[in-house]
Amino acid sequence: MRTLWILLPFVHASAVVAAGNDSDALFWGTYRPGLYFGLRPKVPQSLMTGLMWFGTHNYQSIQKARHACSQDDGLTGYSWMEYDPRQGGVQVINDAPNNVKITTEFLKVPGGDFGGSWAARVKGEPLNPAIPSRVSPIFYIGLEGLGGIDMESEEHENGLEGPIVFTGSTPELDDFTIRIVEGPENHLIAEGPHAHAFAHKAGKSHYLGLQVPAGTVWKAQDHIMAPLMKYASEVVEGYKDGTKGFPDAAFIFQLPDESYTGSNLYAVQKHYDGPFHFDIFFQSGKQKLTSSVLDEGIPALSTAYNEHFDSVFPIPANYQNSDPDSLRTFSKALTSNLIGGVGYFYGTSIVDRGFAYEWDEDDNDSSEAAGKKGPTLVPPRSLLTATPSRSFFPRGFYWDEGFHLLHIGHYDNDLTLEILKDWINLIDDDGWVAREQILGEEARSRVPPEFQTQYPTYANPPTLTMAVTAFINRLRAHQRIPDADLGMEYGTGSQVPLSTQEGPNAGRRFLEEPELALGYLREIYGPLKRHYEWFRRTQRGQIKQYGRKARSRTEAYRWRGRSQQHVLTSGMDDYPRGPPSAGELHLDLISWMAFFSQTMRDIATFIGEIDDADAFEEIAKATIDNIDDLHWNEEEQMYCDAGVNDEDESYHVCHKGYLSLFPFLLSVLPPDSPHLGPILELLRDPDHLWSPYGLRSLSASHPEFGQGENYWKGPIWIQMNYLALSALHKTYAAQEGPFQTRAQQIYDELRKNVIDNVHKEYVRTGYVWEQYDPISGAGKRSHPFTGWTSLVTLIISETY
Repeated sequence: MRTLWILLPFVHASAVVAAGNDSDALFWGTYRPGLYFGLRPKVPQSLMTGLMWFGTHNYQSIQKARHACSQDDGLTGYSWMEYDPRQGGVQVINDAPNNVKITTEFLKVPGGDFGGSWAARVKGEPLNPAIPSRVSPIFYIGLEGLGGIDMESEEHENGLEGPIVFTGSTPELDDFTIRIVEGPENHLIAEGPHAHAFAHKAGKSHYLGLQVPAGTVWKAQDHIMAPLMKYASEVVEGYKDGTKGFPDAAFIFQLPDESYTGSNLYAVQKHYDGPFHFDIFFQSGKQKLTSSVLDEGIPALSTAYNEHFDSVFPIPANYQNSDPDSLRTFSKALTSNLIGGVGYFYGTSIVDRGFAYEWDEDDNDSSEAAGKKGPTLVPPRSLLTATPSRSFFPRGFYWDEGFHLLHIGHYDNDLTLEILKDWINLIDDDGWVAREQILGEEARSRVPPEFQTQYPTYANPPTLTMAVTAFINRLRAHQRIPDADLGMEYGTGSQVPLSTQEGPNAGRRFLEEPELALGYLREIYGPLKRHYEWFRRTQRGQIKQYGRKARSRTEAYRWRGRSQQHVLTSGMDDYPRGPPSAGELHLDLISWMAFFSQTMRDIATFIGEIDDADAFEEIAKATIDNIDDLHWNEEEQMYCDAGVNDEDESYHVCHKGYLSLFPFLLSVLPPDSPHLGPILELLRDPDHLWSPYGLRSLSASHPEFGQGENYWKGPIWIQMNYLALSALHKTYAAQEGPFQTRAQQIYDELRKNVIDNVHKEYVRTGYVWEQYDPISGAGKRSHPFTGWTSLVTLIISETY
């Protein structure tokens, strides 16, 4: 075993032990979330695996090949049903067009060198036993970067029989072996039209070895299908006269059983009729795995997962449901697919340091790099991140990630810290981090060109602060030690990496050992403070220029990077706003900045930076005061954006919807505020935001409700409902105030509405959705959307 530690005066939060330390339980994972099943380690340019399949019922079935998750595939549902980031999990894929239920089982095996070993099982069975289920799965292994891989099984031009063995070595993985083993009761296709002509190849595994250009293993489907289709066209040529009829599709659509010298991409193909399974073993060092490790390990994993899940996300007795077992299965799937959808990405990104809309340019928008014009590729970066949707958004989003980490943090605290640290590592010297992390060609291939470029004056809601605050709250609850004592008592750190802990407390080391938590917070404090100062510098709004009156002359904010119809940087893309202007002020952003200031205060207090904590507290108070001074409209009894008219006079831009609620949503509005009552009545009014399915994004009485793009003009978003429920539960129903009873009533009703509808739509469609229809409650847009929609698990268990 080779281990390299990074020594720091306190713990290095990302725990960058040498890639492949065998104690790193997070080293391997389903870190290719854009595929139905893809494994890789969390190191750049390394081994990548993937699964493809298609039906062989007829010749047309080849057009239904599966590899990358796609909404166009017509699947009736796919999700990790149980997934633990340190152990593995079980995924179920219902492919109705190919009449097969694919189950993928993944198990990490402790021991060995360089990241340990793993085992996987791919199972198939007919969805409808009354009709044929003939499936051809292809499992591939690709290698990027330094190292090599070879097929040890003796090559044969007619295919392979028995276990198939590959050996390889890379600097990150050292020596390894990969074995693919057939299940004992599989029915390999050897019968069908013209079977006699293909008897020498039927009933065998088929293979392909290719040398593909560097950086293109992610195009495995194209690389593999081209030779397969070429072979098929050559075979079919002999039957085109129509006198003999065509051979069975399973005999036609086969890999050509050839391998080229120096291959870095290998594929192995099977042809099955009816139920099947095969196993894949990645063996590090001298470990030797057999199918018994899966036979015994998967049930043990399931037991451990269910015990842990029930302890973290119980269904409280105060929530009545007609089918609690279905609700629990649903909640488990949300959590599992969120964590199973964590991806590891590495590559370049595109940045334009010069572009700005005309109303973005003012004295506050200055940067040393502002003179650089045009999009450019920046050096590669790496990122471990959860993803909003495996089919539509399989990459990192700043706006989404803070919500993801709220959920993951309850299940595995230390995994959240590792992901959070990767995001914080992306903060540049100026304090900026891109809204979308589109790292590398694979990620860019799934993003329209007009959205690929990122701009260093453009922000996004700083939701990572929610993850930091949640960690501090978990730590306070776990340790029950005053902040001051923690900051004074633990002055040194440790070289213990984030992901080394195993056993019953795995994933909780930074809760169990306060010195590690303190070291972590100290390390992220500097870059997070730089990020905070970037927000205050680049997103500041104008007060005195337009005769506005506020207690603070500095705390006002507006989103840069908007167009006439969209404020993409706000995260609420097409939500109605006033005309673009250098003088506009945005309610949501000033609310986020009040929350951000409170987070910085909490970190500073925790690590003993008392002077900083006092300064952040002063800024937070000034910001909250200015929310009332600049954004409250007494006549409308609501909070509003501010705009500037043709006479350069400030006025309120009032559109009833999520925006109006922001001081409440982020709990920066005091519980005894007289403004809380009108806010509660607005969100509870069926003519405006209230629906039987959750809070609408825009008032049903608004003239733009449901119009145009209709992205944030009415549809129900679960993360915003989560914020409302969290604020009600933790602040406004929990603390004394004139509206406490009303807050509790609304909480109980809203919680039931959200849970019931998302669960109902999951049962009806097989998916959770990006948003829900404000009239019918039906799921809409991308699916599965187990990003922030998975917050329903926290709503069910009331673990806000």
